[in-house]
Amino acid sequence: MSGVDVKLVLRSTRVVTPEGTRAAAVLVTGGEIEAVLPYDTEVPGGARVEDFGDDVLLPGLVDTHVHVNDPGRTEWEGFWTATRAAAAGGITTLLDMPLNSLPPTTTVEHLRVKQQVAAPKAHVDTGFWGGAIPSNTKDLRPLYEAGVFGFKCFLSPSGVEEFPELDQEQLARSMAEIAGFGGLLIVHAEDPHHLAAAPQRSGEKYADFLASRPRDAENTAIEGLIAHAKRLNARIHVLHLSSSDALPLIAEAKREGVRVTVESCPHFLTLTAEEVPDGATEFKCCPPIREAANQDTLWAGLADGTIDCIVSDHSPCTTDLKTPDFASAWGGISSLQLGLPAVWTEARRRGHTLDDVARWMSAAPASLAGLTRKGAIEAGRDADFAVLAPDETFTVDPAGLFHRNQVTAYAGKTLHGVVRSTWLRGARIAADGVLAEPTGRLLERDR
Repeated sequence: MSGVDVKLVLRSTRVVTPEGTRAAAVLVTGGEIEAVLPYDTEVPGGARVEDFGDDVLLPGLVDTHVHVNDPGRTEWEGFWTATRAAAAGGITTLLDMPLNSLPPTTTVEHLRVKQQVAAPKAHVDTGFWGGAIPSNTKDLRPLYEAGVFGFKCFLSPSGVEEFPELDQEQLARSMAEIAGFGGLLIVHAEDPHHLAAAPQRSGEKYADFLASRPRDAENTAIEGLIAHAKRLNARIHVLHLSSSDALPLIAEAKREGVRVTVESCPHFLTLTAEEVPDGATEFKCCPPIREAANQDTLWAGLADGTIDCIVSDHSPCTTDLKTPDFASAWGGISSLQLGLPAVWTEARRRGHTLDDVARWMSAAPASLAGLTRKGAIEAGRDADFAVLAPDETFTVDPAGLFHRNQVTAYAGKTLHGVVRSTWLRGARIAADGVLAEPTGRLLERDR
């Protein structure tokens, strides 16, 4: 490494790289990975060495689906609390969803408000999705030019009146506009007609809530979405896939060259309808957690590449909004800090490796958003890392979580994988539950 001013060397017997896991020394200069070399490489003079032994050095996780709700609903969540939880959980980059904040990110002016609020509070690198609603087609290109990573829309009511859903005509118009400048449309895909036709019962029974969000609502919405994308040659992304019935449709679209990608979430991959107690609305989300057999097929979709990535859909609220009535309780699961151990616990049980987890939770989300400096431990990328003790276990105590309201569907669960530390551009930002002062940067789409 003659002539290179290496300031930091991170060593581990297990470094997860794009070529596989191996013993390695990662050389860091100026917050960037300079090289990934054999473990016993001679350390350049003056460099600081951190040796993690057998703990695994992973690329920092990239979570492209986070509802921060700041400004406007900061009693639900905020940039300070959300990004602290992310850092504690091994996440080094997140993208904020455009709704549940006031104002929503539907104009350039609203984006600037959000950026101003986020800048002094971000413990991890933070970017922003724009929103596509019926009234803002004219604002989509300016938002894209201002740096948003793409646009989110709903096909059924979002739950907040300031972010209305698109009907099929509005969807086609927004999709055509976004395709015209090469953007990405990310979609909450549940068909409103199927939802309206489903039985709607109030009360504490989870089975009644599950019946109110049938798989056909997802399947039909995804089918229509793919048809629009095929006709318009648009790039689309299906958010939080819950219904495994849609996988053959998605796989066929991919084979036909439709530019569609798909995510699922830790709660769909680790929790099942059979285990949800009546009245336990900390498990409520839309679309819903489905049966164990459905979960098995989602894992098969991950394994064969039909599902591209795993992201949190961290959607918090205040404790009082999680009433025991599944019909009226706010729908959303908080998992920023727990996504990595939750997914790893189930992945290892099913015979998957940390290479798989890194691909699903770091490389693929970074690729989705075009974050070319994130998502892998290789030369030229940002020196973002998570250090994981994969065989250690812990029991989830909500009091130990950093997101604002300590409501979680994982309370009391024993999980594998303890995040020892998190590193952002070569600086340790979290270690053993202790957080550094915020040094996260605001990100814009690569132009």
